[in-house]
Amino acid sequence: MLTLVTGATGLLGNNVVRALLARGEAVRVLVRESSDSRPLAGLEVERVAGDVRDEAAVRRAVQSVDRVIHSAARVHIGHCDLTEQRAINVQGTLHVAQAARDSGARMVHISTTDTLGAGSRQQAVDEQSPRVGKPECTYVISKREAEHLVRSMTKQGLNAVVVNPGFMLGPWDWKPSSGRMLLEVVRRAPPLAPRGGSSLCDVRDVAEGVLLAAERGTVGENYILAGDNLPFFDQWTMFAQLGGVKPPRFRMGPVISWMGGAFGDWRAWLTGRETDINSAAVALGNHFGFYSSARAETELGYRHRPGREAAAAAWEWFQSHGYAPK
Repeated sequence: MLTLVTGATGLLGNNVVRALLARGEAVRVLVRESSDSRPLAGLEVERVAGDVRDEAAVRRAVQSVDRVIHSAARVHIGHCDLTEQRAINVQGTLHVAQAARDSGARMVHISTTDTLGAGSRQQAVDEQSPRVGKPECTYVISKREAEHLVRSMTKQGLNAVVVNPGFMLGPWDWKPSSGRMLLEVVRRAPPLAPRGGSSLCDVRDVAEGVLLAAERGTVGENYILAGDNLPFFDQWTMFAQLGGVKPPRFRMGPVISWMGGAFGDWRAWLTGRETDINSAAVALGNHFGFYSSARAETELGYRHRPGREAAAAAWEWFQSHGYAPK
């Protein structure tokens, strides 16, 4: 069986590639010529040069494959960048979905729990929960549009399922992506942590969940692949302990949160460049992104290890690859 993986140099895509190779399966990847060469170094994969925005390149990559794991995406939490995120996250997904439908390949679309509704400290969100309460930032908008596109195309013959991973940590985070939070907490040892929380999971478990979705998932359905629901205060305390620095002492209050977001927006307006600190990112950090993976556990056999193990694996990988001191 031949599987195409897009976004193969990213955190989840790279772990999916390695999980497939560990199973002895053949893997093809669609990679931009400008992509970092390290994530795929030494891996026995077939490479097709191209970008998901290039329909012809996508069709070359999808030709003769049995499955497509579509992990490529542009991730930026903020108010800017919607045009580029739509070009990659929506138009790119359209190219992949059309090619998969026309070739008869099974597709797993990698979405995010950010497209789902906002939970609470007492109530975890599942696939049936109303999709309300999240800040309408560019990433949420573009990923929701991509999900809608995939589900609508299943009514036109596309054999696809959608998975919604939680906040992933673990090895092979070359960029790094979500592991930046861990690294920043250790580097800065901030005294304040965001008020909200997230569902912390190990990227290796999510990669296995993606493959289970490819094998067992129902066409047109969503599956949450999440983990331990933990407040950011607890997560940042854990990160600080791993890095041997002082943990946060307080949760960020609403006034400080607002000031931080407003300052980020003002700086973006002044410089024309939006950083990771902006009002949309702050608002998302104040939400409790707590999710239930019960459906994936029941229907797919998905399992996840404790969040502490995911964080420890990420920290060990960062240390061994020169991102953090040993």
